[in-house]
Amino acid sequence: MKLLEDRILQEGVVLNNSILKVDSFLNYQIDMKVLKAVAHFIAQHFQNVDKVITIEASGIAFAVAVAMELGDVPIVFAKKSKTTVTASDHNYSYTVHSFTHNTDNNIYIAQDFLKPGERVLIVDDFLAAGESSVGLIKMCLQAKAIPLGVAVACEKEMQGGRKRIEELGVKVCACARITGFTNNRPIFSKEEC
Repeated sequence: MKLLEDRILQEGVVLNNSILKVDSFLNYQIDMKVLKAVAHFIAQHFQNVDKVITIEASGIAFAVAVAMELGDVPIVFAKKSKTTVTASDHNYSYTVHSFTHNTDNNIYIAQDFLKPGERVLIVDDFLAAGESSVGLIKMCLQAKAIPLGVAVACEKEMQGGRKRIEELGVKVCACARITGFTNNRPIFSKEEC
């Protein structure tokens, strides 16, 4: 998606040819023009979605925008910790590793909100090693829901997340696909989605 790639080139900061910071328009501060364009792009690649899911927190804005673009389908987000409300045993759960924070998190979705047969689209801001997305796919499978795909604003292909997800038989769609970095500049894939 040219709009997002251009913004990454203009405002993104690459550190040590490995870390991409897009704080000013994709993470801490979200540019609404970019958010709307990402949601529209993703919605063009998926049909018949019953529900959108994500993990709290930075993927929520993208998941909400995509859900609205898909015709106001419900959105559910996995919680990273149990609360008094989610403390029951009626949750799907999975442990995912966060490379950003270097921690393992148990994530939870209440069984009431993920049902057998539902066609689910997983949405997030970034895809790198795929831990979060694989965790959400596994939770869908626990629920006997159908994971239609994983859709993200930005992907760092060289970290292998796409391969892990596709090995599970799930489609991946990324608005900006980064295949690597050279001289602290991203190299984008020529392939769409």
